Amino acid sequence: MVRFLRPLLRGTTYTRLLHLWVPVLLVSVWLFIDMARPWVPALVMIPVGLIPAVRRGEGLQARFMLTPDESDSGISTAPSATWGDRLRTVVWLEARMLLGALTIFLTVWMPIFAVDLAEASLGREQHDNPVLRIAEPHWGYAFLAPLPLIVMAAAVVGLGELITVLARRLLGPSAAERLAALEERTERLLERTRIARELHDSIGHALTVAVLQAGAARAAGDPVFTDRALGAIEETGRAALEDLDRVLGILREAERPASSRPTLAEADRLLESARASGTKVDAEFSGPLAEVPGPVSREGYRILQEALTNVLRHADGVPARVRVAVAVAEGRLDLEVRNPLPAAVPGPGRGSGLRGIRERAALLGGRAHTGPDAGDWQVHVELPLG
Repeated sequence: MVRFLRPLLRGTTYTRLLHLWVPVLLVSVWLFIDMARPWVPALVMIPVGLIPAVRRGEGLQARFMLTPDESDSGISTAPSATWGDRLRTVVWLEARMLLGALTIFLTVWMPIFAVDLAEASLGREQHDNPVLRIAEPHWGYAFLAPLPLIVMAAAVVGLGELITVLARRLLGPSAAERLAALEERTERLLERTRIARELHDSIGHALTVAVLQAGAARAAGDPVFTDRALGAIEETGRAALEDLDRVLGILREAERPASSRPTLAEADRLLESARASGTKVDAEFSGPLAEVPGPVSREGYRILQEALTNVLRHADGVPARVRVAVAVAEGRLDLEVRNPLPAAVPGPGRGSGLRGIRERAALLGGRAHTGPDAGDWQVHVELPLG
């Protein structure tokens, strides 16, 4: 019994009832003007529903009154963008007016029926009710008196559920809106992945350099070398803090432009950081780096950073050769980092760093090869410029 009464204790049931009552106000006003043609308001709703902004207003009202406690109601609040949206809005307005009229009839006449049945059970004749005429009062009508109230309660709950279902179907997102929402969610997921890679590349590089420099300084026992290593650690840490502030800024401000991220034009900072840790780095840059598109240049910087981090982390101070070539005529950027194979050779594709390099290359439509090559460990990436 309590389960059946539970819907009547929810506030949503009554906000839905109010939502059903609202369109009947328009009909009531019209009946004061011309009672002979009550269908005119329904006819007027056809051109009204074709107005794009009406769908937005109906969606906002439906969300607020039909699904007030749901964060994802499945009801759109965007204006009509296509004729399909407009036609669905027209059908919604007509259905809302029809269900509203039915709701008004039930919520007005069911209590009247209950009262008339109760009076008939007390022996009073009923002549004023045009729908329910009771010529002979009888005490047995007392058993029927609660029935109209039960019907009204069930109708209020049922019609509220029905109008909510119709709202989701007729005011729900169109195919284009669902596609746009899917693309937005995909962009958010890609952004989270990119931020995770940013933190891994930047902080991982800085910590690797700092650990190696601190270890080399302690082993050298040379005050001059130690001072130089501490300076390099300070510079690397400062650069990592700048990267961390920038990534956190992206988290705080989703629309912050990506143009603030470092590009290959700032690759000298990476090379100097690696050299300061005791690694000999020979670098060769060819082609106009300034003409590399921003997204390609920024991802190229991160790929180079991760490749150098892998050299410092796994190769233990062996020399590295860096080659960055911009082939404008061929529309390609070649980036290569090579170092002699260490004693323990990592298998191809192991480690999150190498996986991140391949993911970055694939994201831009390029390709990456990582693994042993002619006695060296090679990271070779080709990125399209356009």
